[in-house]
Amino acid sequence: MGNEQMTEGDSEIAYVPVTIDRCDHVHGPFFHGTKFRFAVGDELIPGRNSNYHQGRVANNVYFSAQIETAVWGAELATALGGMAERGYVYIVEPTGPFEDDPNVTNKRFPGNITESYRTRDPLRIVGEVETWEGHAPEILNGMLESIARLREQGLDVIED
Repeated sequence: MGNEQMTEGDSEIAYVPVTIDRCDHVHGPFFHGTKFRFAVGDELIPGRNSNYHQGRVANNVYFSAQIETAVWGAELATALGGMAERGYVYIVEPTGPFEDDPNVTNKRFPGNITESYRTRDPLRIVGEVETWEGHAPEILNGMLESIARLREQGLDVIED
């Protein structure tokens, strides 16, 4: 994984945080899932409406080194946006420094197992993943129900 390294004399993998000042050791490819259609060369920039919260502006652009995480992003963005389409998964390239996504890092599992990151700099689209496998409807519905429960409890908070 991109943000972990072996510690000397230890068989365990130690988590090393990815920060704005320390991100050069993390290499792609990187992926971004969304409900929006883009073209190669387009840039995803912060300050646009969130894919997940209507009426909220995102101060960061989020991405992952795992395609599975981007697939979730595409599926959730379209479902939460009330769209029937399945969304898009893009291969992206950061144009500036980035850091661990604090919304998932160390939340349910130690470290950043989803290899999710965020940046305040643009992400350049360098390709599209045209064939990706989505989750079974019951899995996606389970995730949406979980999000709905968190929202009802006021716990669906995004640290942005």
